[in-house]
Amino acid sequence: MKVLHTSDWHLGQQFYEYDRRHEHLAFFTWLLATLVEQQIDLLLVAGDIYHTATPSASAENQLYQFIKDAKKQCPNLHVVIIAGNHDSANRILAAQPLLAQFDTHVVGRFEATAAADTVITINTNKKRAVIVAMPFLRASDVTTLSQTKSGPSYAQGVKKAYELALEHAATLQSENTPLIVMGHLHAKGGDISSDSERNLVIGGEEAISANVFGKQAHYVALGHLHKAQQVAKNECIRYSGTPIPMSFSERNYSHQVNVVEFNSDEKQQISVTVNPLYIPRLADVIVLPKGECVPLAELCEEIKALDTTANTIAPYLRVKLKSSDTDTTFREQIEQALEGKHIRFCGIERVREQAANNEGGAVFEDLSEVEMLNPLNLLEQAFANDKDMHGESVPDALKNLLNDVINELEEQQQL
Repeated sequence: MKVLHTSDWHLGQQFYEYDRRHEHLAFFTWLLATLVEQQIDLLLVAGDIYHTATPSASAENQLYQFIKDAKKQCPNLHVVIIAGNHDSANRILAAQPLLAQFDTHVVGRFEATAAADTVITINTNKKRAVIVAMPFLRASDVTTLSQTKSGPSYAQGVKKAYELALEHAATLQSENTPLIVMGHLHAKGGDISSDSERNLVIGGEEAISANVFGKQAHYVALGHLHKAQQVAKNECIRYSGTPIPMSFSERNYSHQVNVVEFNSDEKQQISVTVNPLYIPRLADVIVLPKGECVPLAELCEEIKALDTTANTIAPYLRVKLKSSDTDTTFREQIEQALEGKHIRFCGIERVREQAANNEGGAVFEDLSEVEMLNPLNLLEQAFANDKDMHGESVPDALKNLLNDVINELEEQQQL
């Protein structure tokens, strides 16, 4: 069986208020061609289909049109989709009857009393696979599984949820049937980008051990972290990452999908081969200057030197400038340097140097940069900049309270 693993599409994202439909359409065009060329039997989408819990009609239409086109070009293709932390479980599940007509299986929510509902058996082209399709687990999803002697533990709840699903999967698996586990979470050891993924700190626990996936899985297809990577130095536990950059911190990522092939030998032993396929980038994401801040005049010359005439879609540009260079005419000078350029300008990151005894680095003074930060980062910056805190870090108890509020608000948004 040949499987393609992707995740974190974030359909409907507005990048500094610029529409990204054309970039997602280009990705889907490439993905359709790849499904045909690679003769893929099963497509796995590991969460964060949409950028928000209430996606626009155009974002939903993009998903449905892609699945329709994929099924038309690959009649034997099956698709498995799980909900991520950005997705609304109810909205994902509402489309299930429609998507089922295209051999698309959707899992939006985990229920401890119905763990078997997350286990899917795929039969296509005389090939078989068993999938544990575990969506993003909110604290409320695993309340009954989280109890320990020392109190509730979210990590314990996640572990138990996977155990229940894996127990059921074992009853469906035969010797030459690959077992694939899906998840949308932050696995320990995974690299997180600085301003894209929401920190999934639930119950004071940020990352989940890779041990929760069990030892029987032949491949673990993960979503949430935007950088493609292995987990726990295991070639068969992977994040596929995003198909396009979701922030300027992702501008140097090599975006990819993973093609996973399962073969069984004469002894019914299953071998697994993982091949990353790199996604062509339609729109460049540029930060100037590339290194440390330079004087305003030099920055303007770098902007003028940008050649974007060959770009089909205008690249995104953000510039960095020291606060000491922001005189009364700096905006006008930058606008003049941009004049006539095929560029989507995303603002100025004004950077002021910290005091020598402050290790916090640069302080962002531009409001659009503040909007890119998550609540925990903002809280940490508030502590770092408050002279009464004397450089102290944010207490864990306060972090936990903040995350409890965020999680409660997100859960209410799903209702």
